[in-house]
Amino acid sequence: MLTTLAVENYRSLRTLRVPIPGQSMFNADPEIKCEAAWAGPVLRPSTVLAQRSGPVVQLRGEGDGWGLVPHTLKPYDSMLSELADPQRAPDLLLLRERIRSWRFYDHLRTDATAPARAPQVGTRTMALAHDGADVAAALRTIVEIGDAGALAQTVDHAFPGSRIEIVNRDGRFELLLHQPGLARPLAAPELSDGTLRYLLLAAALLSPRPPQLLVLNEPETSLHPELLAPLGRLVARASEDTQIVVVSHSDELIGVIDEYADEPNMIELVKQDGATTVMGQRIMDEPLWYWPDR
Repeated sequence: MLTTLAVENYRSLRTLRVPIPGQSMFNADPEIKCEAAWAGPVLRPSTVLAQRSGPVVQLRGEGDGWGLVPHTLKPYDSMLSELADPQRAPDLLLLRERIRSWRFYDHLRTDATAPARAPQVGTRTMALAHDGADVAAALRTIVEIGDAGALAQTVDHAFPGSRIEIVNRDGRFELLLHQPGLARPLAAPELSDGTLRYLLLAAALLSPRPPQLLVLNEPETSLHPELLAPLGRLVARASEDTQIVVVSHSDELIGVIDEYADEPNMIELVKQDGATTVMGQRIMDEPLWYWPDR
């Protein structure tokens, strides 16, 4: 699906402190005033699984009973990091692991000094790094334990007749692109920004271990217009295995995703009177969103 859905929800309210002279140099850091984890789309007393007010945390036990955590939390620690226990707080543990599986790609580097252009130590890579540094290892992982056929098809769709090769030079992996008509393959430093970016996106979207949520911010950046259709089909295919959020300004890319994806949820944002709003959304259509009491 191309929408976001979670069984558990989480919210944290942080406020800034007034610096106190003579105390810690970090006394201007935000404090966590309250946290809440609940089941379902709306926070209600009956759906709360865990809640925090100041340093005190309550966990829902069996039935409607509540248990008070015997120790207090520091104002800079979250209950997700401190209390996610498989016995005492399995809901918090599950929620934390779901959040930790999320992947955000909004800064895949393709500049001349990008790490993806240089040989990198190769280890099995289930998730592409946020900057794409381990792209060669990620692509080789897909070849060995993922969908190698889908990867080959993805490359061929974008660059007809081409194929990628990962070479191992003393433990360091290098990415090569074989293209018809060229006497030798192109190495990563020789690839155009758009070609490298497309291969980075392919590595992210064809991960053999899909995340709970994958976010792509303006993936069309620096891509040749002819690559938008293959990318759109790739996003649609990957959405069968994971939830994907795509932020894009490309009507062509959005159109391809809309055509190939299974019931995509398209949300168009518009600028009106200096505010960014959802097109066609009225006041009564807005989702319920409110903070719990401090």
